[in-house]
Amino acid sequence: MTPAARIAAAIEILDRHLAGTPAEQALTGWARSHRFAGSGDRAAIRDHVFDALRCLRSHAALGGRAETASGRALMIGALRDAGLAPETMFTGQGHAPSELAPDEIRAPSGALPRNVALDCPDWLAPALCDSLGPSFEPVLRLMRQRAPVFLRVNLARASRTEAQAALAAEGIGAVPHPLAKSALQVTEKPQRLRVSAPYLDGRVELQDVASQAVVEMLPLTGGRVLDYCAGGGGKTLAMAALMPARFVAHDIAPQRMCDLPGRALRAGISVEIADASGVAALAPYDLVLVDVPCSGSGSWRRAPEAKWALTPARLAELRRIQARILDETHSLVGPGGVLAYVTCSMLDAENADQVEGFVRRNPGWHCTNSRSFTPLDGGDGFFSALLTRLPGPQQS
Repeated sequence: MTPAARIAAAIEILDRHLAGTPAEQALTGWARSHRFAGSGDRAAIRDHVFDALRCLRSHAALGGRAETASGRALMIGALRDAGLAPETMFTGQGHAPSELAPDEIRAPSGALPRNVALDCPDWLAPALCDSLGPSFEPVLRLMRQRAPVFLRVNLARASRTEAQAALAAEGIGAVPHPLAKSALQVTEKPQRLRVSAPYLDGRVELQDVASQAVVEMLPLTGGRVLDYCAGGGGKTLAMAALMPARFVAHDIAPQRMCDLPGRALRAGISVEIADASGVAALAPYDLVLVDVPCSGSGSWRRAPEAKWALTPARLAELRRIQARILDETHSLVGPGGVLAYVTCSMLDAENADQVEGFVRRNPGWHCTNSRSFTPLDGGDGFFSALLTRLPGPQQS
């Protein structure tokens, strides 16, 4: 496919998405009906689509459709944002998009409004600005770009240097990242990762560097460890690579953990999967990790649809869920144990405010450590707080 034909395909997929089809589903549907497209074409089209979703507001505005985005406007805006003339691709020749209409030829004049230029929903901008402070604009600018690819080295099987050398032997470039001692940032040939020997034999796993840094904050001292909102189990595996313990994984939607047994086997790690009754039967735990459902604002580079789907009502619902999970799980922590609260959010409403609310509701507990990460640190936005019981009869 020519570059212009790829843009035409991206327009078609984006229009399907804007009409209500999830982006991944729209991409899969297009690929199935266009089997002539090679892997390189599909990868390039996917990049066009997700770049447009990260920059939905600004690209729509640059394409002349600030209020009602369309696939065509998004791709016109993307070309202008990259400093390219849209008419070089919108030629109407072959499989290229049709020529620009008179109202599409002239780019919008003047600077875009701040929230539009930063691709930030207007309703969410004040809360993000309050939460991020002076970092608001630098962080939002980074969120318009593709996220780096990070690997977690399974330190139970290889050192970071050994994993780096094994990847290099297969043509995959990677360099250490300072945020976590297990982290490598992929610099060359990330598309080869899933068929490489270091990945297939469990020496490396795909995992964001800030997520790895969150795990390294945890008091990993052995005993019993519960990952209460395990999802795919990435943090369970990361913890298990750092210390021997009895690891239990739970998720309210068990299907999210379907790949965990295979991943654990590949990594040489033992993990028990438990339902709610099994979790209670194994209590108390030395460490309970609750990586709660959240807005995902820290990972919008990877999942840009979530930014535009979030509403005030959904954020309020998420905050209620977060508070409920904290209140439900603290009783699972044994004497001297820790409840670790984690989000991939950059909003104080989901982070510090939730911790403060929990401590107010449960005076037998206090926060001993907390840390926020933003894309300025290199990876996704994350928050982590360690909550411990106070000694004495006031325990809850």
